[in-house]
Amino acid sequence: MATNPPAPAEPTETRCAECGRLLAADETRIETEDGAFCTTCFENLKAQLRRAIQTQSSDINYPTALVGGVLGGVLGALVWWGFTVITSVSFGLVAIVIGIAVGKGVTIFSGHKRARGLQALSAAVALVSFFYASYLVTRTFILRALAEAGQEGTLPLFPDPELWIRVVSPGFQMFDLVFLAIVLWQAWKIPAPVRLAP
Repeated sequence: MATNPPAPAEPTETRCAECGRLLAADETRIETEDGAFCTTCFENLKAQLRRAIQTQSSDINYPTALVGGVLGGVLGALVWWGFTVITSVSFGLVAIVIGIAVGKGVTIFSGHKRARGLQALSAAVALVSFFYASYLVTRTFILRALAEAGQEGTLPLFPDPELWIRVVSPGFQMFDLVFLAIVLWQAWKIPAPVRLAP
């Protein structure tokens, strides 16, 4: 029994996803996940996106960004210290919260701006916050050890640099460097400028 060949498929219409204009079969178009665009609309959209990206790095209020970073650093340090006080375990991975909180604080308080300057600010605040939190964590263990030994001891909440070095440096290990690197990476990448692919 002979079969009829299938009928040729009807050519489908393609319209520009932006302006809705019917695109000719031989017309240059740009195919994306969001549909096909005529070259004019695609270039206009790219120009708008470039302008939006440029504004993210302009008119940055660095003082308020610093306030946001410091607040994030305080929050992150308190989370790590609080975890240590509650569990009696110095789990350095919790310190990653510092990098995230600082990066988010800098970004939010700057009005969701993104720039290299904000990245540097965020990383600097995260570095100071990490080392201060490390002091608080170590201080907790020292004071507990003294109390268990029946000795009295005091360590200030805000040490001078010499005391900080004496408290923190003996217990600083290779894993602490790994956690510090992760903290700094989180603080660096969150306020990073958006890059437009070529």
